[in-house]
Amino acid sequence: MTSLPPMPRAAIFIDKDGTLLEDVPWNVDPKMMRLAPGAFDALRLFASRSVPLFVVSNQSGVALGKFERHALDGVETRMHELAAEAGAAIEGVYWCPHHPQGIVAEFTRVCECRKPAPGMLLRAAREHRLDLSRSWFIGDILDDVEAGRRAGCRSVLIDNGNETEWLRGPGREPDTVVRDMHEAAIAIVNAECPA
Repeated sequence: MTSLPPMPRAAIFIDKDGTLLEDVPWNVDPKMMRLAPGAFDALRLFASRSVPLFVVSNQSGVALGKFERHALDGVETRMHELAAEAGAAIEGVYWCPHHPQGIVAEFTRVCECRKPAPGMLLRAAREHRLDLSRSWFIGDILDDVEAGRRAGCRSVLIDNGNETEWLRGPGREPDTVVRDMHEAAIAIVNAECPA
């Protein structure tokens, strides 16, 4: 008798810069990486609920020649270390190294992974059997919200000053707006397990 495949799981998708980590433009130096406000407590809360965590991040610095693609390996290692310090584990990390106006030919193009496109989330869902309709995306700009919405997720916007254009429209309205990642985690837990 064959067993049934596991049911798709709900997950939390997290933007990197300004959401999980302090926003330091073009930083790929692991020694300069710090968790953003509220991120430690958010990771601890998600770990207590055994929620799978995924980081999805545009890294156009590769296409723009700011750093090499392999520099993201050290960034990924450091994110795993920071999450572990909070008792959490990041199950997967997805990068988009592309930009349509890049200068590095290999990475200069329009793609389906650069947020607000949903490609990284869709790929994670395929590779890890995730139920996007039960999943959440946490980000600090409306492109994050749109990527989550286009993938079928609910979304939380961290209003920390990083969104400067506020181009609202269909698919760019978050389910909730908070001040930091800990508030985001509380909002998600409360929505999933109301008292």
